Amino acid sequence: MSNIKEIQEEIIDEFAMFDDWMQRYEYMIDLGKSLPIIDEQYKDEDHIIKGCQSKVWVHAGLMDDKVIFTADSDAIITKGIIAILIRAWSNQKPQDILNADTSFIDEIGLKEHLSPTRANGLVSMIKQLKMYAVAYQSQLN
Repeated sequence: MSNIKEIQEEIIDEFAMFDDWMQRYEYMIDLGKSLPIIDEQYKDEDHIIKGCQSKVWVHAGLMDDKVIFTADSDAIITKGIIAILIRAWSNQKPQDILNADTSFIDEIGLKEHLSPTRANGLVSMIKQLKMYAVAYQSQLN
């Protein structure tokens, strides 16, 4: 099992293979298609991320002291964005998620290529995933 830093490095390397942002968007869309799909019962108001223009639902569970995320979105780019975050942080210990650096998002150039509303949505997604980690960390203590 890779740690968060190793996964983030993999993501940076993968994005570096593409010459332009059209190719990177296509890659993000592909990543979104591989997202661990959220159970339909969690596609409700309790699991929606506030602050996103499109609808993004996230569910988290704790298994073997690791947070497991599933998600979905009604927009393909947004689904790709949440897929990147989940790939980096799912199946990791809550404390590791809380300590995780998010600079890899800047390194792949994601924030600067998003519209202001999508960039705000990205911040909301990060905040929500970290909130789940806080909740599970407190359960473990």
